Amino acid sequence: MKKAKILLVEDDETQARILADYLTHKGFQVSTAFGAQETLKKLEEEPYDLVLLDWRLPDEDGLSLLPKIRESFPFTQVIMLTAFATVERAVEAIKRGAYHYLTKPVNLEELLLIIEKALRESRLQKEVELLRAQVEELSLPEAPDIIAESPSMKEVLRLAAKVARTDATVLILGESGTGKEILANLVYRLSPRKERPFLKINCAAIPEGLLESELFGHEKGAFTGAEKAKPGLFELAHRGTLFLDEVGDLPLPLQAKLLRVLQDSTIRRLGGLKEIKVDVRIIAATNRDLEEMVKEGGFREDLFWRLNVFTIKIPPLRERKEDILPLAESFLHKFARKHGKSVKGFSREALEALLSYHFPGNVRELENIVERAVILAENEIITREDLPPLLKKKGEEIPDLLKRLSLPEAVALLEKERLQEALEEAGGVKTRAAELLGISERVLRYKLAKYGLG
Repeated sequence: MKKAKILLVEDDETQARILADYLTHKGFQVSTAFGAQETLKKLEEEPYDLVLLDWRLPDEDGLSLLPKIRESFPFTQVIMLTAFATVERAVEAIKRGAYHYLTKPVNLEELLLIIEKALRESRLQKEVELLRAQVEELSLPEAPDIIAESPSMKEVLRLAAKVARTDATVLILGESGTGKEILANLVYRLSPRKERPFLKINCAAIPEGLLESELFGHEKGAFTGAEKAKPGLFELAHRGTLFLDEVGDLPLPLQAKLLRVLQDSTIRRLGGLKEIKVDVRIIAATNRDLEEMVKEGGFREDLFWRLNVFTIKIPPLRERKEDILPLAESFLHKFARKHGKSVKGFSREALEALLSYHFPGNVRELENIVERAVILAENEIITREDLPPLLKKKGEEIPDLLKRLSLPEAVALLEKERLQEALEEAGGVKTRAAELLGISERVLRYKLAKYGLG
């Protein structure tokens, strides 16, 4: 068994030597210190299981040193020693965190019994803390806005909870509609910065010129219309968190500026010369293949490695079918309340249709489908007829379905079907899907948003 380590703090060198020899003979590993500063230094250099602390020290009395030891080293037990015993002193020592209080000359047998008892309690405390940490590691964080019945999503939540406690940069990957922003919110809520600002920006939704100003701010006169200076999001998020959504769409010139922030924690406003120090935690997300973009020259390799400190990949809904029904039920209750409907569940056929569908638009598409169904439902149960035509009955072909639809509905159905096929064929990469369809990526994004797929 490993020897327990005791630090003996005593101003009398002769007394210290006698106690140290006795305790060493009894199987303990003993070190000595003769003042408060020396004591704190030794405790910082290596862990001790127990401190025998004399009341009278040359540089500070033991009673004032006691709470410092207990605060910085909570698992180190402290036994006070004094030649001047009073009830008041004993009570004060216990109140400040001492395990026990003994008077000199010390009864060595009594001291040995108290030391062994203190060490047993200390080991028990450590075991309890270890078990608590293990339970916390295994348990999922409270996230009422995230459904995680599948093993893959439970792992995503565990990873999010683990990295949230740090200041590490987080990169969230996943197809459109998988819930990347919701996961970013969870990381923020579980982080030490949760009381600080949490700002968000979609890098794909803002033109390049405006995006630079939004991120880094600008000085008065920096460009036409800049009538006054304006701080950017990095300044406004100081000591907080900034969520860069669709970071894969960040133009190359701005990628260089973002890299500088990650490297030096400094920004410079547009049109400005002053370096501004910022303390911002970055959470980034994208549905694009950044590694492939690096190979093609569309994304800086050095920035990729700066962002790729801790990556969490959210699986598409088709790969976690255990989550489909719980999600559908959650959306049903949400939209029933929103639209004042008394809808309470799904028919068996409707559930089968949902489970057999591949959801290229992921959770966002499921949410749109359920809201539409709640609006259309005429009774308390959503039926197969309340679902979109795309979730067709088994064996029913699209051409047969088209005959019963109006021309606008038929065109929309065909367009949505073709968009989904192209996305699947392109592995969710929008630039490739746009090429397959013979349209620009901007037009593709518009149509995906129109049909709730992007």
